[in-house]
Amino acid sequence: QVQLVESGGGLVQAGGSLRLSCQASGRPFSMYRMGWFRQAPGKERESVASFRWSDLTTDYANSVKARFTISRDNARTAIYLQMNNLNPEDTAVYYCAAQSSSWSGWNYWGQGTQVTVSS
Repeated sequence: QVQLVESGGGLVQAGGSLRLSCQASGRPFSMYRMGWFRQAPGKERESVASFRWSDLTTDYANSVKARFTISRDNARTAIYLQMNNLNPEDTAVYYCAAQSSSWSGWNYWGQGTQVTVSS
């Protein structure tokens, strides 16, 4: 089992930055992939950024490339999402997630943290 707790959300003006953190406990070192998702009101949850522990390959949604950066600590107990040049379309609840194996779905989720970008 893995427990994920997000923090760092808040209200920011367009063009500003935020850094989200996800603290993992349990057995985070056994996870195959970790990442960030978001869900805006009235929209489906979407993947924002993720990476694989095995080779640190990263993936980003096209809408956030060059603005967001996913990172992790070497102890595999936390991941981060640095968000720069935020715009109102980035407003959403952001979730940290973990995938236990390459053939499983995203089977561990945090409770989410709200990010609101004002224009």
